[in-house]
Amino acid sequence: MPNTVLHLDPRDNALVALVPLAAGGVVHCGALSCTVAEPIPAKHKLALRDFAPGDLVYLYGMVVGEAVAPIARGALLTPRNIRHRAGDYTATRHPVAIAPPGASAWRGRTFLGYHRADGQVGTRNYWLVLPLVFCENRNIERLREAFEEELGYGSPSPYRRQVRNLVRAQTSSFALAETAPATARVFPHIDGIRFLTHPGGCGGTRQDAQALCGLLAGYIHHPNVAGATVLSLGCQNAQASMLLDELRARDPELRKPVLLFDQQQSGRDSVLMTRAIDETFAALAGANRAARAPAPLDALTVGLKCGGSDGFSGISANPAIGHLSDLVVAAGGRTLLSEFPELHGVEQELINRCATEGLAQKFYDLMHAYQARARAVGSGFEANPSPGNIADGLTTDAIKSAGAARKGGVSLIRDVIDYPQYATTPGLNLQCTPGNDVECVTAQVGAGASLVLFTTGLGTPTGNPIAPVVKISTNSALAARMDDIVDFDAGPIVTGESTIAQCAEKLLEFSLEVASGRPTKAEILGQNDFIPWKRGVSL
Repeated sequence: MPNTVLHLDPRDNALVALVPLAAGGVVHCGALSCTVAEPIPAKHKLALRDFAPGDLVYLYGMVVGEAVAPIARGALLTPRNIRHRAGDYTATRHPVAIAPPGASAWRGRTFLGYHRADGQVGTRNYWLVLPLVFCENRNIERLREAFEEELGYGSPSPYRRQVRNLVRAQTSSFALAETAPATARVFPHIDGIRFLTHPGGCGGTRQDAQALCGLLAGYIHHPNVAGATVLSLGCQNAQASMLLDELRARDPELRKPVLLFDQQQSGRDSVLMTRAIDETFAALAGANRAARAPAPLDALTVGLKCGGSDGFSGISANPAIGHLSDLVVAAGGRTLLSEFPELHGVEQELINRCATEGLAQKFYDLMHAYQARARAVGSGFEANPSPGNIADGLTTDAIKSAGAARKGGVSLIRDVIDYPQYATTPGLNLQCTPGNDVECVTAQVGAGASLVLFTTGLGTPTGNPIAPVVKISTNSALAARMDDIVDFDAGPIVTGESTIAQCAEKLLEFSLEVASGRPTKAEILGQNDFIPWKRGVSL
């Protein structure tokens, strides 16, 4: 008989409901048993003991909340009877024994990638077109209109067809032609031209401009990018020289073609656009000479992300990609664990896993500085969970964090990087980003993630312009209901049909297919989300 509840850690005083529980029933978990005091929805938690106000709630073996009202054994834990509470932490490491899974079977595995002159290997081959300042967004869109359809990268919208049919039904006096078939690609070895726009580059602080240039440099330097066309107005804070300095910090030899165009120096708008089109078209011919070739698993940098999380995230999809992360790391690759507001409550555990005291101190300092910025505007990490998170069992930020941290597996932390630094150290990296889905994925890709694994319990369509984002459902009901956005189902872990390790290995096989060119659902939908973080308070 399948389990109906889960006791995550021997130290826990709460259980996770795997299915809806009726009042009066008795649940069993190993030697434990408990009478259900009231209806408990699936994914939510029930008290394993009586709580008085001030008592601490434990899940995953750590403090995740504090009772604010009496709670009877077997009752539901809700925002009305518990509040956020997290354990204290210091920068002092207490090293722990690490037992990562064996990865010998994966060390010889390869994927088909694009080998770049600087030694990086991409999972896609894109040309990038971007502005240094929001004043150029209009020209970026005009370049998009000029290039996408004519080079065969446009795709007919089913919604445009739907409106056309409605117009046809309403109007019989004229006929509308069907959408013409898509033009064959002129450059078949280029996966696409990606056009980024943003609201930054001027009017903010100088630090905002520097961070934006660092992020854009990360995208240009990214292994999935063959080269870039950059438009500048000329007078903005984010100067072309600042971008070039950031590029040199990532590649001193500047081995990628970067075409820079300054509107104020060009004079007429038409002069700028004509030059940008002519030179970009010529550069695309060079980028089209790239071809996929076998590359080792250690050439991958994998972003680890969760969004639209639910009460199953921390017991299915998140530990599955955590196990996958351990395999990739053991094979010599890089993984990125980000979302600092969603690591609040597990800081000491992560500090204990830092490879050096210096890394532990850096993580400690970044967390404190981030929390201080939130406190300065009257908020805090405890405000991170969304209404959807709470409704589906993530009652406090510490509960959410305890499950979110499982995306990082059990490996040692080999580096801690601030936004918008680029990841260069093999192994598990901690990266300072918000929990906000698009800001975080944007940052992970800017740090070099050539593939992003994104777990979701509620469903989110998030994608990225240049890196494939694999969507992993925490439960099979979501995978069936939103099959147009979900790539992989980790729900069998919840039902006991699969172990975490089995699911992780199956997902890694799928990920290698994606790295070799298999499109993700987000790519098929054209979900190209890009939001730079301005280092303000974003949770």
